[in-house]
Amino acid sequence: MRISCPFCGDRDLQEFVYRGDASAAGIGDCSDMVERVYLRDNPAGPIDEHWYHAQGCRRWLVVTRDTRTHAIDTARLAREPKP
Repeated sequence: MRISCPFCGDRDLQEFVYRGDASAAGIGDCSDMVERVYLRDNPAGPIDEHWYHAQGCRRWLVVTRDTRTHAIDTARLAREPKP
């Protein structure tokens, strides 16, 4: 799988670190950690995910990926508003 970084261009998945669902709430306290880690939703279809470009520009991205096909629709900086 390849992710198109807005700064670095088309890059291999191995350059990135996956954080999870971009719509999930912030870390906060650990009282709901079990629910966040083990009981999370697993939707079929497009989902926004956080990815960190660790071996590139070191920026957080929001990647819209289809969980059924792994096809990536868009990638944008996490600090940018959703279009």
